[in-house]
Amino acid sequence: MKPLKAKELRKLTNDELIVKYNELKNKLFDLKMKKTFGQVEDTASIRIIKRDIAKILTILNERGIKL
Repeated sequence: MKPLKAKELRKLTNDELIVKYNELKNKLFDLKMKKTFGQVEDTASIRIIKRDIAKILTILNERGIKL
């Protein structure tokens, strides 16, 4: 999984960012559950998703949007 670029995220609207945030949160939850059961092969993807979530939250915060 490739990390999302902040430049690309800034082009998205607030609604699109919120949808992307929710998708990544669900994906992170699924990966954490799989990790618990030992089914995850690429554990680095968890870190990448966490960073992508942080980027989205930073952009939303800069725009004055609180979740």
